[in-house]
Amino acid sequence: MKKQTGSAWVKWLGILVGAFLLVQLIPYGRAHTNPAVVKEPQWQDTVTTDLVKRACYDCHSNETTWPWYSNVAPMSWLIQHDVDEGRQRLNFSEWGVSSGTGEGGGEIGEVVQGGEMPPAQYLILHPG
Repeated sequence: MKKQTGSAWVKWLGILVGAFLLVQLIPYGRAHTNPAVVKEPQWQDTVTTDLVKRACYDCHSNETTWPWYSNVAPMSWLIQHDVDEGRQRLNFSEWGVSSGTGEGGGEIGEVVQGGEMPPAQYLILHPG
């Protein structure tokens, strides 16, 4: 009976590894681009600049630092989605150029102070 249980684990492990390898063939989430920076906001000081770049730029600019796991599905799908959505909602690299950017600095502060940003999943992978 124990041998059968062990072989069942090996079978399930093989299925999981096979599924993991198969999802790597899905191309979404690995075509990472960082378009040119068009216009950035003028921050009041270097402390603010450093804080915003460290905490916000990975999802809200065209200066994303793509970690190694952003090329491994299914993490690549989640990261690509988050960056695409973040850039669409607020892109510091297109400040005042695209619709919805360049205004609402107070709203940005409210979102951060209210704990809505950065998202929990970002904080887990980027502590500190």
